[in-house]
Amino acid sequence: MSSQDSTFQEQILSGYTFKGPRFRLGCGVLNGQPVAGAEVCLPLKTMNRHGLIAGATGTGKTKTLQVLAEGLSDASVPVVLMDIKGDLSGIAAAGIKNAKIEERLSQIGGTYAPAAYPVELMTLSAEAPGVRLRSTVSEFGPILLSRILGLNDTQQGVMAMIFKFCDDTKMPLIDLKDVIKVIQYISDEGKETLEKNYGKISTSSTGTILRKVIELQQQGADAFFGEPSFDVDDFMRISDDGRGKINIIRVMELQDRPKLFSTFMLGLLAELYAALPEAGDLDQPKLCLFIDEAHLVFQEANDALLQQLETVVKLIRSKGVGIFFCTQNPQDIPASVLSQLGLKVQHALRAFTAADRKVIKQAAENYPETEFYDVDALLTQLGIGEAFVTVLNEKGIPTPLVHTMLVPPRSRMDVLSEDEIHTLVSKSKLVQKYATTLDSESAYELITEKLEEAAARTVQQEEETNSKKEARPQKEEGFFDHPVVKQVGRTAASIITRSLLGALGLGGRSRKKRLF
Repeated sequence: MSSQDSTFQEQILSGYTFKGPRFRLGCGVLNGQPVAGAEVCLPLKTMNRHGLIAGATGTGKTKTLQVLAEGLSDASVPVVLMDIKGDLSGIAAAGIKNAKIEERLSQIGGTYAPAAYPVELMTLSAEAPGVRLRSTVSEFGPILLSRILGLNDTQQGVMAMIFKFCDDTKMPLIDLKDVIKVIQYISDEGKETLEKNYGKISTSSTGTILRKVIELQQQGADAFFGEPSFDVDDFMRISDDGRGKINIIRVMELQDRPKLFSTFMLGLLAELYAALPEAGDLDQPKLCLFIDEAHLVFQEANDALLQQLETVVKLIRSKGVGIFFCTQNPQDIPASVLSQLGLKVQHALRAFTAADRKVIKQAAENYPETEFYDVDALLTQLGIGEAFVTVLNEKGIPTPLVHTMLVPPRSRMDVLSEDEIHTLVSKSKLVQKYATTLDSESAYELITEKLEEAAARTVQQEEETNSKKEARPQKEEGFFDHPVVKQVGRTAASIITRSLLGALGLGGRSRKKRLF
């Protein structure tokens, strides 16, 4: 071993050796070759400090995510995976040893033990198999809903007033049709009642809110809002063999609906933050959440939504929850969020244009300085399943940047078949728990009933008025009541009146005498 290799090995060993529980991620590489003994491990203690997995398409990001999920599950940490491409279900099946795996292990050392992991498939759609995830509008709250809709301060105040009105009148907001019905009601029949108790509202504000709610509804948000709402404790389960459950939320239908994806993700994070107690510094996290294709969360996010996400990311780690963003380009993540991510796994980036080279240079500047690598150049040369890695140690200090050859996943590196998916779902206890949609009496039904009662009272009053008119006794029609007789009488009276006025010299207009 050369002196450089020896120095490198010592630095990696000192940087990636931790007192608490940990799991192996791979082996350090120098000058293109793995260095024996330069083991790269991740400490469970700082896995609630969040992380980033980035790299171009085909560089191995999904497999890295798979390795991290397996390591956490083996340590009894439950995991939530956002599967937007539909390629993570294979974690539920054992992997198969092949030539590529044998070659990798011959380079970095270690043995291959295929394993299937305890998986729960989840979905937002009633058609897709899995545990159905929902949340009520009331649980979402006025502030979060306003920020998802992109409302201004005035409109946000109206939304808060709507929620207050529904709370005071005991009208639950369960789904979006409840919100639409309430807005229509306070803009028309209920406007006077609302303004009397809560203040005046602008019809332009309610009109704007209504249009934005309908826009969200058209993206398919009805699939997310409803009952029974999901209990976040069901994310925190441990399997019978002591491994953490890996909850795969299959949201392939949201690839072209970023607003709905943002809505779901922010709602999930907010619910986790609200439901979990403060945990302080734990030896390992309570839950880790991986968001694949994370750029979709930020793609249509306005400033208020970004601020909310940044706040949740900052604070949720105190609840023992780690969030990991998986995306192609580190610049997809806003700087305010990127600065909160302790673990960074950077796969290869491609430099096809001047803009690409600029991105690579910016990415390299986000990592600790190193004497062993030309990071800018090597970022474009990393092989599949290789990445630059740095993590926070147990003292919160970044570990040395290391080019790492990653271990292969122990589970299947492919998707489950349809039959395997249905078999897995049929064994789930949670599927039946959330299978039946509840249609509780909510704002829509209560307002509809109120309007129907008002309409019925109006009809009844009109019928009573008509009945009273019909009940009055009618005068019998005589000779002088006939229309012809009445007209003859009026004509005779007119002639007699004109004759009397003429005799008195009062009838008609005076005429001027002609001069010639």
